[in-house]
Amino acid sequence: MKRALAALFSVAVMAFFMAGCSTVQLIDSDVTAFSHWSAAPPGPGTAYRFERLPSQQAVGAQQDRVEALARTALAKVGMELNPAVARYSVQVVVNTLVVERVPYDGVGYDGFGFPAPGVFLGGGSRGAAVGLSFPMRFSEPYFKRDLSILMRDLSSNQVVFETRALHDGVSSNTLAVLSAMLDAALRGFPQPPPGTRRINVETPR
Repeated sequence: MKRALAALFSVAVMAFFMAGCSTVQLIDSDVTAFSHWSAAPPGPGTAYRFERLPSQQAVGAQQDRVEALARTALAKVGMELNPAVARYSVQVVVNTLVVERVPYDGVGYDGFGFPAPGVFLGGGSRGAAVGLSFPMRFSEPYFKRDLSILMRDLSSNQVVFETRALHDGVSSNTLAVLSAMLDAALRGFPQPPPGTRRINVETPR
């Protein structure tokens, strides 16, 4: 019995360190995109400029970081930031909701979200004991992120491309997660397939 427990402990320790040593994390996003080009879709090198909502202008530094990530993602699909000769405007909106979630829901917890008490029996040379145990658990932040991109044709002010990516998870590395979500949101640009797709993107930890 002791050997079996020792073997299980060794396997658990190895799995823990292997997971901890991973250099990448997988970010999964649910992406829904629409395109309605009034002319031919944009080719490589097509110029664009960023546009901001009044609320985004009020938090300029934060939006600067978001648009820097968007610029990298847009460059991967052939778009070039050049406000002087822009054919399209791009608006990037990010919303993040942080909620407290208690891990390991399920077995061992009662229906009210509290640890289920356990009964323990103890014995030894000095006697025996019966009691109740209440396992401890702690909450952790859980992030629900919503990212959308609107692209307008500046000659008509019509929206010609719209995409939205949703992701939720425990990673607090906001910049890495947003970078992966932007890549996912632009997957298939300029003519993405219809419907909602689950897209996985690997990003450094």
